[in-house]
Amino acid sequence: MLNPLSFISKIFKSNNDIELSKFKKIIEKINSLENDVAKIKDSDFPNKTDELKNKIQSGKTLDEILPEAFAYVREASHRSRNERHFDVQLLGGIALHQGKIAEMKTGEGKTITIALAAYLNALSGKGVHVVTVNDYLAKRDCENMSKIYNFLGLSAGYINNDQSDDERRENYLKNITYATNSELGFDYLKDNMKYSSNKLVQRDHSFAIVDEIDSCLIDEARTPLVISGQSDETSNQYKAINKLVTKLKPSDYELDEKDKNVTLTNEGINTIEKLLSNIGILKNNNFYDPANLNLVHHVNQALKANHLFSKDKDYVEVDGKIKIVDELTGRILEGRRYGDGLHQALEAKENLKVQMENQTLASITYQNYFKLYKKLAGCTGTAVTESQEFYEIYNLNVVVIPTNKEMIRKDWNDQIFRTEKEKQDAIISKVKMLNSKGQPLLIFTSSVDKSEIYSGLFKKNKIPHTVLNAKNHEKEAEIIANAGKLNSVIITTSISGRGVDIKLGGKDSDNLKDNKERIKKLGGLFVIGTERMESRRVDNQARGRAGRQGDEGNSIFYVSLEDDLMRIFGSESINKILEKLGLKDGESIDHPWINKALERAQQKVEARNFDIRKTLLKFDDVLNDQRHVIFNQRREVLEKQNVFETIDNFLKDEIEDLIKQREKSPSFFENKAHTNRVNTLFGEKDNLDERFKSLSDKEITNSINSNFKKRERKEVLI
Repeated sequence: MLNPLSFISKIFKSNNDIELSKFKKIIEKINSLENDVAKIKDSDFPNKTDELKNKIQSGKTLDEILPEAFAYVREASHRSRNERHFDVQLLGGIALHQGKIAEMKTGEGKTITIALAAYLNALSGKGVHVVTVNDYLAKRDCENMSKIYNFLGLSAGYINNDQSDDERRENYLKNITYATNSELGFDYLKDNMKYSSNKLVQRDHSFAIVDEIDSCLIDEARTPLVISGQSDETSNQYKAINKLVTKLKPSDYELDEKDKNVTLTNEGINTIEKLLSNIGILKNNNFYDPANLNLVHHVNQALKANHLFSKDKDYVEVDGKIKIVDELTGRILEGRRYGDGLHQALEAKENLKVQMENQTLASITYQNYFKLYKKLAGCTGTAVTESQEFYEIYNLNVVVIPTNKEMIRKDWNDQIFRTEKEKQDAIISKVKMLNSKGQPLLIFTSSVDKSEIYSGLFKKNKIPHTVLNAKNHEKEAEIIANAGKLNSVIITTSISGRGVDIKLGGKDSDNLKDNKERIKKLGGLFVIGTERMESRRVDNQARGRAGRQGDEGNSIFYVSLEDDLMRIFGSESINKILEKLGLKDGESIDHPWINKALERAQQKVEARNFDIRKTLLKFDDVLNDQRHVIFNQRREVLEKQNVFETIDNFLKDEIEDLIKQREKSPSFFENKAHTNRVNTLFGEKDNLDERFKSLSDKEITNSINSNFKKRERKEVLI
């Protein structure tokens, strides 16, 4: 019987091959223009860009001018950067232009591939947004690719966290703008809170190309973007409740690590009632009495903070502040705070100053933000495992682009141990052996905490190394660029899986050519995973740091049954299987049963995370229609020359609806909302029940209009 997954895989390969064969016909047209384009003078390339713009204005489509545009970009790149696009990069550029995801392996030149589609689509004059995973890459990629765009007569800018609104506006007006997903999303929300059209920074959402699209649209999509303001209500109870919760025994609560939930047991409820009674804040002697709802909320958040959220895994403390760490990318999520009092509970747990509670002023999910774009595309080294989600949520298809040179990296089978200690000993032994030869090593851990544990072990074993995690991420580019040096040992979280190319021999080392050859003979960069991550895609990103552009490379993962993934999601019978197979202490095993169990565990987590993102989107969709209506009306008011005409129309609709509601409902004034509405429209504080009942429709209209005419126009606007 045919395996369903195997069948789907064959269909995907078949569809992918069909797509690539179509693309290759376009590549032939681009290549046929190369000799003629090579004869063009440097100074004439901006004129060629103008000619393409004129063709678009006269009715030509972007598809029709694509071969010519791509040929110009290839030549411009060759002349300005001494980098000529490979045919496989042209394939990726076509996929991006067509609104697809190009899966391109690490080191295949995604940044320069993006320039092809960005230039072509910028010719329409509507602006192109290129989305990166951090501020450093937004600036770096913009500055590097500007050499190509400027050579062709186009402009490029970037958005960074520390820019003013004027700087942002100027950069959004460039032909091509580089920015992170969070900067784009927050600017959109802030624009829809502005009081003047000349204060807006963004323009239309025409086309976005998302670099590392799985990181931007999947890994970070579980947390919505939220702009908060200080709430009128604050609470000083967080620290007091935290002290009480730390007195609870393990039998007082139940942990559900799979669903990240913690609940009080009956014994725990009795304990918490006693503790709250002792300090005199429990009302009616019942923890779950409606009068104690606020206390229940504080206790629940304190329980989560203390038992489900770990320092240096879920968050880090920087300059006396709690900062969220993305669990898959290992990056700090700047500007984000946990909602519903959880962030304050964490501050209380870590004995930091508890910040004021916030209220949400504006929010949007990444899913709904990126759906604003008329066309969306992206590239990454790992997309196929999430192809269902990309299609279901964003209507994006994945095209796998072949590598320029054959991949020769050796991916070793997982080494599986019974305990964490046995696994750590095996990793130390492997690192010592490889490091003694000078082979560069990149050690992946699952969290900041784990990276520091392994750093301690390496120090104890006198292994010189560098640590890269969310605490020193500002040095990321410099550290990773030199990960391919002789004797290099870097311990990192998955933060290093993005954006920066690792070249054998290092970035700027002496005797670079000789060192590269020596490292190639040693087997290239060796990637060691200290455990399997929650997502197969993140594991693949780690592997992908080695073996770029046909280089030698190796990767291996070490796993123990005490790892979180195996402990929480793995089969409970695995230990029995190992005993049957005769696994002794200190020994590792490589067996298909275990590998299948690992894969099943990862698939469970991936499915759970997909459900979380779908649920988040489902809730946000309820708000999204309202968001569009309000934001569009707001923009209409800002851009209209006669603002008061719009306001008068709103008032007219309001009066008509009020009269209609009065006619429909005999008990109109029994509804307090109706009473408040009438008082507001008439501008009177006294109850208008009786007088309003006796007024005719015309008298109601005249009275309300008269009230609004008395007010200052600007007061009405505000």
